[in-house]
Amino acid sequence: MMAREAGLDLVEIAPNADPPVCKIIDYKKFLYEHRKKQKEIKAKSSKVTIKEIRFGPNTDEHDFTFKKNHAQKFLEEGSKVKAFVLFKGRTILFKEKGELMLLRFAQDLAEYGKVEQLPILEGKKMMMTIAPKPKK
Repeated sequence: MMAREAGLDLVEIAPNADPPVCKIIDYKKFLYEHRKKQKEIKAKSSKVTIKEIRFGPNTDEHDFTFKKNHAQKFLEEGSKVKAFVLFKGRTILFKEKGELMLLRFAQDLAEYGKVEQLPILEGKKMMMTIAPKPKK
């Protein structure tokens, strides 16, 4: 009755409350503002991208440096870096070499990101994840 007199809508806000809570508002305006808030929240949320960098157990020094520089750029952009050593065939014998390489990689990138996951061997891949440090 009051809503009709004011030319507005009676909207049930909390149906599970005892007694149910209702509000007299302009429903179209309410929906518009709700969508606007949702859009704003979506725009503020950051999407996490994961960039992968692949090594072999016998990766040369120059290649290591080149890939480390790429990872540094990715971390500065705010992407996570997933570095992995792929062992093919008999190179699985060099597990320690691969782990040392990944730990050195993490140490070189310590000022740009922090290690999220230490090197773990899964099948023929030894993986490690580095997350970017928050910007100030």
